[in-house]
Amino acid sequence: MTTSDWQVTATTIYCDAVDEDVTVLVNKDWSTRCTGYRKYVESPTKDILSALKKRSKKAGRNMACEGPEDYRVTDYRDKLKAEEETKVKS
Repeated sequence: MTTSDWQVTATTIYCDAVDEDVTVLVNKDWSTRCTGYRKYVESPTKDILSALKKRSKKAGRNMACEGPEDYRVTDYRDKLKAEEETKVKS
């Protein structure tokens, strides 16, 4: 589907689910990763979870990483796909 020369691309976004900037990575095969998911779900420390709990209390809502299918991640991937499709059609 793609004729690009890139192998992986990344962007940093503000993620309101965890009230923090995270980096979203998209690989050439369209698989994705998010640093927030790794930090808050795959390998959280007590300090990380405590800080998230404090931010949740301060914000008055539950904050939690929404995982790899979060719209913030998939929107970035889909944007890249659309850009690639435009390049291929040109």
